[in-house]
Amino acid sequence: MPQKLKTSYVCSECGYSSPKWSGQCPGCRAWNTMNEEIVEATKKIASVLKPLKNAQVLSVSDISTEDEIRYDTGIGELNRVLGGGLVKGSVVLLSGDPGIGKSTILMQACGSLCKNKKVLYVSGEESAKQLKLRADRLGVDSDDLLVMTETDVETVAEYIRQQKPDIVMIDSIQTMNHSDIQSSSGSVTQVRECTNILLRVGKSLEIPIIIVGHVNKDGAIAGPKVMEHIVDAVLYFEGERNYSYRILRAVKNRFGSTNEIGVFEMSDNGLNEVENPSAALLSERNVNISGNCIACVMEGSRPILAEVQSLVSASGYGNARRMSTGFDLNRLNLILAVLEKRLGFKFSAADTYLNIVGGLKIDEPAADLSVALALISGIVDKPVPEDTVAIGEIGLSGEVRSVSRISSRISEAARLGFKKCIVPKSSLQNLKGDYGIAIVGVRHIREAEANVF
Repeated sequence: MPQKLKTSYVCSECGYSSPKWSGQCPGCRAWNTMNEEIVEATKKIASVLKPLKNAQVLSVSDISTEDEIRYDTGIGELNRVLGGGLVKGSVVLLSGDPGIGKSTILMQACGSLCKNKKVLYVSGEESAKQLKLRADRLGVDSDDLLVMTETDVETVAEYIRQQKPDIVMIDSIQTMNHSDIQSSSGSVTQVRECTNILLRVGKSLEIPIIIVGHVNKDGAIAGPKVMEHIVDAVLYFEGERNYSYRILRAVKNRFGSTNEIGVFEMSDNGLNEVENPSAALLSERNVNISGNCIACVMEGSRPILAEVQSLVSASGYGNARRMSTGFDLNRLNLILAVLEKRLGFKFSAADTYLNIVGGLKIDEPAADLSVALALISGIVDKPVPEDTVAIGEIGLSGEVRSVSRISSRISEAARLGFKKCIVPKSSLQNLKGDYGIAIVGVRHIREAEANVF
Protein backbone atom coordinates (compact mmCIF):
# COMPACT_ATOMS: atom_id res chain seq x y z
CA MET A 1 0.00 0.00 0.00
CA PRO A 2 1.59 3.30 -1.07
CA GLN A 3 2.38 5.79 1.63
CA LYS A 4 -0.09 8.68 1.83
CA LEU A 5 1.40 11.98 0.70
CA LYS A 6 1.63 14.67 3.31
CA THR A 7 0.27 18.09 2.45
CA SER A 8 0.51 21.56 3.91
CA TYR A 9 -1.06 24.91 3.11
CA VAL A 10 1.27 27.68 1.96
CA CYS A 11 0.39 31.37 1.59
CA SER A 12 0.94 32.63 -1.95
CA GLU A 13 1.70 36.13 -0.64
CA CYS A 14 4.25 35.62 2.15
CA GLY A 15 5.11 31.90 2.03
CA TYR A 16 3.70 31.10 5.49
CA SER A 17 3.14 27.35 5.93
CA SER A 18 0.41 25.74 8.04
CA PRO A 19 -0.78 22.12 8.42
CA LYS A 20 -4.41 23.26 8.26
CA TRP A 21 -6.29 25.47 5.86
CA SER A 22 -7.58 28.83 7.00
CA GLY A 23 -9.37 31.62 5.19
CA GLN A 24 -6.90 34.24 6.42
CA CYS A 25 -3.13 33.79 6.42
CA PRO A 26 -1.79 33.95 10.02
CA GLY A 27 1.44 35.50 8.71
CA CYS A 28 0.43 38.42 6.46
CA ARG A 29 -3.32 38.51 7.27
CA ALA A 30 -4.25 38.20 3.58
CA TRP A 31 -7.51 36.46 2.68
CA ASN A 32 -7.91 33.37 0.47
CA THR A 33 -4.18 32.91 -0.16
CA MET A 34 -3.60 29.50 1.52
CA ASN A 35 -2.93 26.91 -1.21
CA GLU A 36 -2.47 23.19 -0.68
CA GLU A 37 0.95 21.79 -1.55
CA ILE A 38 2.63 18.42 -1.16
CA VAL A 39 5.33 18.21 1.50
CA GLU A 40 8.50 16.66 0.12
CA ALA A 41 10.03 13.79 2.07
CA THR A 42 13.34 14.83 3.61
CA LYS A 43 16.14 12.67 4.88
CA LYS A 44 17.00 12.82 8.53
CA ILE A 45 20.26 14.62 9.17
CA ALA A 46 22.54 12.92 11.66
CA SER A 47 23.60 15.13 14.49
CA VAL A 48 27.27 14.73 13.64
CA LEU A 49 29.57 17.66 12.99
CA LYS A 50 30.74 17.60 9.39
CA PRO A 51 34.35 18.45 8.58
CA LEU A 52 34.78 22.12 7.74
CA LYS A 53 35.26 22.75 4.03
CA ASN A 54 37.98 25.05 2.77
CA ALA A 55 36.31 28.47 2.79
CA GLN A 56 37.87 31.47 1.12
CA VAL A 57 38.08 34.40 3.54
CA LEU A 58 39.32 37.80 2.37
CA SER A 59 40.04 41.07 4.08
CA VAL A 60 37.74 43.84 2.92
CA SER A 61 40.77 45.98 2.07
CA ASP A 62 42.04 43.27 -0.30
CA ILE A 63 38.84 43.14 -2.34
CA SER A 64 39.09 45.10 -5.58
CA THR A 65 36.12 46.69 -7.34
CA GLU A 66 38.05 47.91 -10.37
CA ASP A 67 36.78 45.05 -12.53
CA GLU A 68 33.11 45.77 -11.81
CA ILE A 69 31.38 45.80 -15.18
CA ARG A 70 28.08 47.41 -16.15
CA TYR A 71 26.61 46.30 -19.46
CA ASP A 72 24.98 49.03 -21.53
CA THR A 73 21.49 47.81 -22.40
CA GLY A 74 21.19 50.31 -25.26
CA ILE A 75 18.07 51.79 -23.61
CA GLY A 76 18.91 54.99 -21.77
CA GLU A 77 15.81 54.97 -19.57
CA LEU A 78 16.47 51.36 -18.50
CA ASN A 79 20.11 52.20 -17.72
CA ARG A 80 18.92 55.12 -15.60
CA VAL A 81 16.66 52.91 -13.46
CA LEU A 82 19.35 50.22 -13.09
CA GLY A 83 21.85 52.83 -11.88
CA GLY A 84 23.96 53.06 -15.02
CA GLY A 85 23.57 49.64 -16.61
CA LEU A 86 23.30 45.93 -15.92
CA VAL A 87 25.83 44.88 -13.30
CA LYS A 88 27.86 41.74 -13.96
CA GLY A 89 26.57 38.83 -11.84
CA SER A 90 23.40 40.63 -10.73
CA VAL A 91 19.89 39.14 -10.66
CA VAL A 92 17.10 41.54 -11.67
CA LEU A 93 13.38 40.88 -11.22
CA LEU A 94 11.15 42.67 -13.74
CA SER A 95 7.43 42.71 -12.97
CA GLY A 96 4.28 44.35 -14.28
CA ASP A 97 0.72 43.83 -15.46
CA PRO A 98 0.03 41.51 -18.43
CA GLY A 99 0.61 43.27 -21.75
CA ILE A 100 2.46 46.21 -20.18
CA GLY A 101 5.63 45.60 -22.23
CA LYS A 102 7.96 43.38 -20.16
CA SER A 103 8.85 40.99 -22.97
CA THR A 104 9.06 43.87 -25.44
CA ILE A 105 11.68 45.81 -23.48
CA LEU A 106 13.73 42.64 -22.94
CA MET A 107 13.77 41.88 -26.67
CA GLN A 108 14.72 45.48 -27.44
CA ALA A 109 17.57 45.25 -24.93
CA CYS A 110 18.70 42.04 -26.64
CA GLY A 111 19.03 43.94 -29.91
CA SER A 112 21.70 46.19 -28.39
CA LEU A 113 23.39 43.68 -26.08
CA CYS A 114 23.87 41.13 -28.87
CA LYS A 115 26.19 43.46 -30.75
CA ASN A 116 29.11 42.44 -28.53
CA LYS A 117 27.64 39.94 -26.04
CA LYS A 118 26.06 36.50 -26.22
CA VAL A 119 22.52 36.57 -24.80
CA LEU A 120 20.39 33.56 -23.85
CA TYR A 121 16.63 34.23 -23.93
CA VAL A 122 14.68 31.49 -22.14
CA SER A 123 10.92 31.52 -22.71
CA GLY A 124 8.42 29.20 -21.09
CA GLU A 125 5.39 31.04 -22.46
CA GLU A 126 6.08 31.38 -26.18
CA SER A 127 7.39 29.14 -28.93
CA ALA A 128 10.53 29.85 -30.90
CA LYS A 129 8.48 31.06 -33.88
CA GLN A 130 6.55 33.49 -31.72
CA LEU A 131 9.80 34.91 -30.37
CA LYS A 132 11.10 35.22 -33.92
CA LEU A 133 8.01 37.18 -34.93
CA ARG A 134 8.55 39.63 -32.06
CA ALA A 135 12.23 39.96 -32.89
CA ASP A 136 11.41 40.74 -36.54
CA ARG A 137 8.83 43.33 -35.51
CA LEU A 138 11.36 45.05 -33.24
CA GLY A 139 14.19 44.78 -35.77
CA VAL A 140 16.31 42.37 -33.69
CA ASP A 141 18.46 39.95 -35.69
CA SER A 142 21.76 38.54 -34.41
CA ASP A 143 23.56 35.22 -34.33
CA ASP A 144 24.51 35.93 -30.71
CA LEU A 145 20.89 35.91 -29.54
CA LEU A 146 20.16 32.34 -28.43
CA VAL A 147 16.53 31.32 -27.91
CA MET A 148 15.56 28.45 -25.61
CA THR A 149 11.97 27.34 -25.07
CA GLU A 150 12.28 25.28 -21.89
CA THR A 151 10.47 25.14 -18.56
CA ASP A 152 12.74 22.77 -16.62
CA VAL A 153 15.00 24.94 -14.50
CA GLU A 154 17.64 22.23 -14.11
CA THR A 155 18.03 21.93 -17.88
CA VAL A 156 18.34 25.71 -18.16
CA ALA A 157 20.89 25.89 -15.35
CA GLU A 158 23.00 23.10 -16.85
CA TYR A 159 23.03 24.79 -20.26
CA ILE A 160 24.17 28.05 -18.63
CA ARG A 161 27.00 26.22 -16.84
CA GLN A 162 28.20 24.57 -20.05
CA GLN A 163 27.82 27.39 -22.59
CA LYS A 164 28.39 30.36 -20.23
CA PRO A 165 26.45 33.08 -22.08
CA ASP A 166 27.18 36.68 -21.13
CA ILE A 167 23.57 37.53 -20.19
CA VAL A 168 20.48 35.40 -19.44
CA MET A 169 16.81 36.41 -19.56
CA ILE A 170 14.07 34.23 -18.07
CA ASP A 171 10.49 34.84 -19.28
CA SER A 172 8.90 34.04 -16.92
CA ILE A 173 9.72 32.55 -13.51
CA GLN A 174 6.12 31.36 -13.06
CA THR A 175 6.55 28.92 -15.97
CA MET A 176 9.75 27.35 -14.59
CA ASN A 177 9.55 24.11 -12.60
CA HIS A 178 11.85 21.77 -10.70
CA SER A 179 11.32 18.07 -11.44
CA ASP A 180 11.94 17.03 -7.83
CA ILE A 181 9.09 19.22 -6.57
CA GLN A 182 5.62 17.75 -7.12
CA SER A 183 3.67 21.02 -6.89
CA SER A 184 2.57 22.75 -10.08
CA SER A 185 4.45 25.53 -11.87
CA GLY A 186 3.88 28.97 -10.37
CA SER A 187 3.34 27.68 -6.85
CA VAL A 188 5.18 29.20 -3.92
CA THR A 189 7.62 26.31 -3.62
CA GLN A 190 8.40 26.14 -7.33
CA VAL A 191 8.96 29.88 -7.68
CA ARG A 192 11.20 30.02 -4.62
CA GLU A 193 13.37 27.04 -5.53
CA CYS A 194 13.69 27.96 -9.21
CA THR A 195 14.78 31.47 -8.27
CA ASN A 196 17.36 30.07 -5.84
CA ILE A 197 18.83 27.81 -8.53
CA LEU A 198 19.11 30.67 -11.03
CA LEU A 199 20.62 32.90 -8.34
CA ARG A 200 23.34 30.39 -7.52
CA VAL A 201 24.21 29.88 -11.19
CA GLY A 202 24.33 33.59 -11.94
CA LYS A 203 26.45 34.47 -8.89
CA SER A 204 28.91 31.60 -9.34
CA LEU A 205 29.54 32.37 -13.02
CA GLU A 206 29.10 36.18 -12.70
CA ILE A 207 26.36 36.15 -15.34
CA PRO A 208 23.64 38.82 -15.04
CA ILE A 209 20.14 37.30 -15.10
CA ILE A 210 16.90 39.19 -15.74
CA ILE A 211 13.81 37.36 -14.47
CA VAL A 212 10.28 38.30 -15.50
CA GLY A 213 7.70 37.91 -12.73
CA HIS A 214 3.92 38.09 -12.94
CA VAL A 215 1.73 40.15 -10.62
CA ASN A 216 -1.40 39.15 -8.74
CA LYS A 217 -4.76 40.92 -8.77
CA ASP A 218 -3.55 43.44 -6.16
CA GLY A 219 -0.58 44.47 -8.30
CA ALA A 220 2.07 42.80 -6.12
CA ILE A 221 4.60 40.33 -7.49
CA ALA A 222 3.09 36.85 -7.51
CA GLY A 223 4.92 34.35 -5.34
CA PRO A 224 6.62 34.57 -1.96
CA LYS A 225 8.25 37.76 -0.73
CA VAL A 226 11.50 35.85 -0.36
CA MET A 227 11.88 36.05 -4.15
CA GLU A 228 12.14 39.82 -3.86
CA HIS A 229 14.60 39.55 -0.99
CA ILE A 230 17.14 37.33 -2.74
CA VAL A 231 17.39 39.25 -6.04
CA ASP A 232 19.57 42.35 -6.41
CA ALA A 233 17.02 44.64 -8.06
CA VAL A 234 13.23 44.71 -8.37
CA LEU A 235 11.74 46.74 -11.23
CA TYR A 236 8.05 47.50 -11.75
CA PHE A 237 6.46 48.41 -15.07
CA GLU A 238 3.53 50.75 -14.42
CA GLY A 239 0.90 52.29 -16.64
CA GLU A 240 -2.57 51.76 -17.99
CA ARG A 241 -2.90 49.62 -21.09
CA ASN A 242 -5.35 52.17 -22.48
CA TYR A 243 -2.60 54.81 -22.37
CA SER A 244 0.57 54.82 -24.44
CA TYR A 245 2.93 55.89 -21.63
CA ARG A 246 4.75 53.39 -19.43
CA ILE A 247 6.81 54.07 -16.30
CA LEU A 248 9.63 51.80 -15.17
CA ARG A 249 10.33 52.16 -11.45
CA ALA A 250 12.87 50.49 -9.14
CA VAL A 251 11.64 49.52 -5.68
CA LYS A 252 14.90 47.77 -4.77
CA ASN A 253 18.38 48.22 -6.21
CA ARG A 254 21.60 47.09 -4.56
CA PHE A 255 23.71 48.82 -7.21
CA GLY A 256 21.95 52.14 -7.62
CA SER A 257 19.24 54.51 -6.48
CA THR A 258 15.58 53.55 -6.17
CA ASN A 259 14.47 57.14 -6.85
CA GLU A 260 14.95 57.11 -10.62
CA ILE A 261 12.22 56.27 -13.12
CA GLY A 262 12.20 55.55 -16.84
CA VAL A 263 9.42 56.82 -19.09
CA PHE A 264 8.46 55.01 -22.30
CA GLU A 265 5.80 55.34 -24.95
CA MET A 266 4.33 52.22 -26.52
CA SER A 267 4.16 52.34 -30.31
CA ASP A 268 3.92 49.92 -33.25
CA ASN A 269 7.69 49.42 -33.27
CA GLY A 270 8.01 48.76 -29.54
CA LEU A 271 8.79 50.98 -26.56
CA ASN A 272 10.23 54.39 -27.36
CA GLU A 273 12.13 56.39 -24.76
CA VAL A 274 10.55 59.65 -23.60
CA GLU A 275 13.49 61.90 -22.74
CA ASN A 276 11.26 64.91 -21.95
CA PRO A 277 8.20 63.54 -20.09
CA SER A 278 6.90 67.00 -19.12
CA ALA A 279 6.59 68.19 -22.71
CA ALA A 280 4.97 64.89 -23.74
CA LEU A 281 2.38 64.98 -20.96
CA LEU A 282 1.46 68.61 -21.71
CA SER A 283 1.44 68.33 -25.50
CA GLU A 284 -2.37 68.05 -25.78
CA ARG A 285 -3.25 70.47 -22.99
CA ASN A 286 -6.31 72.66 -23.53
CA VAL A 287 -6.08 76.24 -22.32
CA ASN A 288 -8.69 78.62 -20.89
CA ILE A 289 -10.79 75.75 -19.52
CA SER A 290 -11.89 75.66 -15.90
CA GLY A 291 -10.82 72.82 -13.65
CA ASN A 292 -7.24 72.45 -14.97
CA CYS A 293 -3.97 73.24 -13.21
CA ILE A 294 -0.32 72.25 -13.72
CA ALA A 295 1.59 70.40 -10.98
CA CYS A 296 5.30 69.66 -10.72
CA VAL A 297 6.31 66.41 -9.01
CA MET A 298 9.69 64.78 -8.49
CA GLU A 299 10.28 61.31 -9.87
CA GLY A 300 13.71 60.49 -8.57
CA SER A 301 16.03 63.33 -9.59
CA ARG A 302 13.77 64.30 -12.49
CA PRO A 303 11.04 66.97 -12.16
CA ILE A 304 7.91 66.22 -14.21
CA LEU A 305 5.10 68.62 -15.01
CA ALA A 306 1.66 67.01 -15.12
CA GLU A 307 -1.81 68.32 -15.82
CA VAL A 308 -4.41 67.98 -13.07
CA GLN A 309 -8.03 67.98 -14.28
CA SER A 310 -11.11 68.31 -12.11
CA LEU A 311 -14.83 68.28 -12.81
CA VAL A 312 -17.27 69.58 -10.20
CA SER A 313 -20.99 69.26 -10.92
CA ALA A 314 -24.20 69.39 -8.92
CA SER A 315 -25.05 66.09 -7.26
CA GLY A 316 -28.36 64.51 -8.23
CA TYR A 317 -28.36 62.19 -5.22
CA GLY A 318 -28.14 62.60 -1.47
CA ASN A 319 -24.49 61.53 -1.23
CA ALA A 320 -21.96 63.31 -3.44
CA ARG A 321 -19.66 61.09 -5.51
CA ARG A 322 -15.88 61.21 -5.28
CA MET A 323 -13.74 59.65 -8.02
CA SER A 324 -10.00 59.95 -8.60
CA THR A 325 -7.68 58.60 -11.29
CA GLY A 326 -3.93 58.85 -10.71
CA PHE A 327 -4.30 60.55 -7.30
CA ASP A 328 -4.98 59.08 -3.87
CA LEU A 329 -8.71 59.23 -3.12
CA ASN A 330 -8.14 59.68 0.62
CA ARG A 331 -5.87 62.63 -0.08
CA LEU A 332 -8.53 64.10 -2.36
CA ASN A 333 -11.14 63.83 0.39
CA LEU A 334 -8.76 65.57 2.80
CA ILE A 335 -8.21 68.50 0.40
CA LEU A 336 -11.95 68.79 -0.22
CA ALA A 337 -12.58 68.96 3.53
CA VAL A 338 -9.96 71.70 3.93
CA LEU A 339 -11.44 73.75 1.07
CA GLU A 340 -14.95 73.44 2.50
CA LYS A 341 -13.96 74.22 6.09
CA ARG A 342 -11.38 76.97 5.51
CA LEU A 343 -12.65 78.64 2.32
CA GLY A 344 -16.38 77.88 2.49
CA PHE A 345 -16.80 76.02 -0.82
CA LYS A 346 -19.73 73.58 -0.73
CA PHE A 347 -18.17 70.49 -2.23
CA SER A 348 -20.43 68.30 -0.07
CA ALA A 349 -23.34 69.08 -2.42
CA ALA A 350 -21.38 68.40 -5.63
CA ASP A 351 -19.95 65.36 -7.42
CA THR A 352 -16.19 65.69 -7.73
CA TYR A 353 -13.98 63.94 -10.28
CA LEU A 354 -10.18 64.24 -10.46
CA ASN A 355 -7.85 62.97 -13.17
CA ILE A 356 -4.09 63.08 -13.78
CA VAL A 357 -3.56 63.25 -17.54
CA GLY A 358 -1.49 60.60 -19.33
CA GLY A 359 -1.96 57.75 -16.87
CA LEU A 360 0.59 59.21 -14.44
CA LYS A 361 0.16 58.31 -10.77
CA ILE A 362 0.99 61.05 -8.27
CA ASP A 363 1.54 60.23 -4.61
CA GLU A 364 3.64 63.25 -3.63
CA PRO A 365 2.22 65.90 -1.26
CA ALA A 366 3.75 68.63 -3.45
CA ALA A 367 0.77 68.23 -5.81
CA ASP A 368 -1.74 69.26 -3.12
CA LEU A 369 -1.75 72.95 -4.08
CA SER A 370 -2.32 72.29 -7.79
CA VAL A 371 -5.12 69.84 -6.95
CA ALA A 372 -6.76 72.41 -4.67
CA LEU A 373 -6.57 75.16 -7.31
CA ALA A 374 -8.00 72.80 -9.95
CA LEU A 375 -10.92 71.99 -7.63
CA ILE A 376 -11.55 75.68 -6.89
CA SER A 377 -11.38 76.42 -10.61
CA GLY A 378 -13.94 73.71 -11.26
CA ILE A 379 -16.45 74.87 -8.67
CA VAL A 380 -16.24 78.62 -9.51
CA ASP A 381 -15.96 77.86 -13.26
CA LYS A 382 -12.96 80.16 -13.77
CA PRO A 383 -9.82 78.88 -15.52
CA VAL A 384 -6.40 78.93 -13.91
CA PRO A 385 -4.04 81.04 -16.08
CA GLU A 386 -2.36 78.76 -18.61
CA ASP A 387 1.13 79.99 -17.72
CA THR A 388 0.83 79.18 -13.99
CA VAL A 389 2.31 76.26 -12.04
CA ALA A 390 1.39 75.49 -8.41
CA ILE A 391 3.70 73.64 -6.00
CA GLY A 392 3.07 72.97 -2.30
CA GLU A 393 1.68 70.72 0.40
CA ILE A 394 -1.57 71.65 2.17
CA GLY A 395 -2.07 71.14 5.90
CA LEU A 396 -5.36 70.63 7.71
CA SER A 397 -5.57 74.27 8.72
CA GLY A 398 -5.13 75.35 5.09
CA GLU A 399 -1.46 76.34 5.41
CA VAL A 400 0.85 75.76 2.45
CA ARG A 401 3.94 73.83 3.56
CA SER A 402 7.36 73.67 1.94
CA VAL A 403 8.45 70.82 -0.32
CA SER A 404 11.85 69.43 -1.31
CA ARG A 405 13.84 70.21 -4.47
CA ILE A 406 12.00 73.48 -5.07
CA SER A 407 14.78 74.89 -7.30
CA SER A 408 14.62 71.95 -9.70
CA ARG A 409 10.84 72.21 -9.96
CA ILE A 410 10.91 75.94 -10.72
CA SER A 411 13.69 75.51 -13.29
CA GLU A 412 11.68 72.84 -15.10
CA ALA A 413 8.61 75.09 -15.21
CA ALA A 414 10.69 77.99 -16.57
CA ARG A 415 12.32 75.74 -19.19
CA LEU A 416 8.90 74.81 -20.59
CA GLY A 417 7.83 78.44 -20.91
CA PHE A 418 5.65 79.00 -17.83
CA LYS A 419 5.62 82.58 -16.51
CA LYS A 420 4.33 82.24 -12.94
CA CYS A 421 4.99 79.76 -10.17
CA ILE A 422 3.09 79.66 -6.87
CA VAL A 423 5.21 78.13 -4.11
CA PRO A 424 5.19 77.97 -0.29
CA LYS A 425 6.55 81.20 1.19
CA SER A 426 8.84 79.24 3.50
CA SER A 427 10.62 77.85 0.42
CA LEU A 428 11.66 81.29 -0.87
CA GLN A 429 14.69 81.34 1.42
CA ASN A 430 16.10 78.33 -0.44
CA LEU A 431 15.96 80.10 -3.82
CA LYS A 432 18.97 81.93 -5.17
CA GLY A 433 19.41 83.70 -8.48
CA ASP A 434 17.01 84.53 -11.30
CA TYR A 435 14.97 81.66 -12.70
CA GLY A 436 13.34 83.66 -15.47
CA ILE A 437 9.87 83.14 -14.01
CA ALA A 438 7.69 85.12 -11.56
CA ILE A 439 7.74 83.36 -8.17
CA VAL A 440 4.87 84.02 -5.75
CA GLY A 441 5.18 82.81 -2.16
CA VAL A 442 1.98 82.00 -0.21
CA ARG A 443 1.40 80.93 3.39
CA HIS A 444 -2.26 79.85 3.11
CA ILE A 445 -4.50 78.36 0.46
CA ARG A 446 -6.57 81.57 0.68
CA GLU A 447 -3.55 83.59 -0.57
CA ALA A 448 -3.06 81.17 -3.45
CA GLU A 449 -6.72 81.56 -4.46
CA ALA A 450 -6.39 85.36 -4.38
CA ASN A 451 -3.29 85.27 -6.63
CA VAL A 452 -4.94 83.04 -9.24
CA PHE A 453 -8.61 84.10 -9.48
